[in-house]
Amino acid sequence: MQAPTDAEARIDDELELLEELVPLAGLDIIELGCGAAGLARSLLLRHPDSRVTGLEVDQRQHAKNLAAPQAGLQFTAGAAQAIPLGDARFDLALMLKSLHHVPLPSMAPALDEAARVLRPHGHLYVSEPVYEGVFNDLVRLFNDEGTVRAAAQAALDAALRTGLWTQVAERRFVVPLSFADFEDFEQRLMRPTFADHRIDAAMLARVRAAFALHAAADGAHFLRPMHVRLLRRRG
Repeated sequence: MQAPTDAEARIDDELELLEELVPLAGLDIIELGCGAAGLARSLLLRHPDSRVTGLEVDQRQHAKNLAAPQAGLQFTAGAAQAIPLGDARFDLALMLKSLHHVPLPSMAPALDEAARVLRPHGHLYVSEPVYEGVFNDLVRLFNDEGTVRAAAQAALDAALRTGLWTQVAERRFVVPLSFADFEDFEQRLMRPTFADHRIDAAMLARVRAAFALHAAADGAHFLRPMHVRLLRRRG
């Protein structure tokens, strides 16, 4: 595993960073593009007086979420650019590696929607992967996200210029990622339910060979650079 630089703190649990930046007790929270809602589930175990709504556009993942209920957690089908909920309902909105998955023309509307559903002075926590590093080099062999990740940051910059938001914190760090073997990597990264990366036999062989360079007896371990921006909705 590569070592983090002095400027890149390692964070094993991003919930700890979120707790550092935003008091989480008793909040109404929405996660936009919640996936399996792993962080939300952990958050509710630590802060059972909070409530989380997970919004997910992928119908297969949404069905899985509904089949795994948890106290304080509810799920709604929908896209970040068209949130099917009322105005000023939440104290905190989370976008965890999801903004760059929003279609390019819809990124600005998605951030406008986040402002709409937040109460005045509510927070928007956006955590995005950085387009660099060993892990990124491996993933971009089959899924090059350079354009969409840059667009996500540009959309945040543009949102700040609207006057709806002020940025109150920014953090850069690395998170560890581990895979038991290539089959684990293939299932989790190359064949997600929400995207078709058009993996053919030649591509699969190429990525397998690149993955093998980082594999050991205990699996493959990476550090993924991340960039968090915390915005506050103006009153």
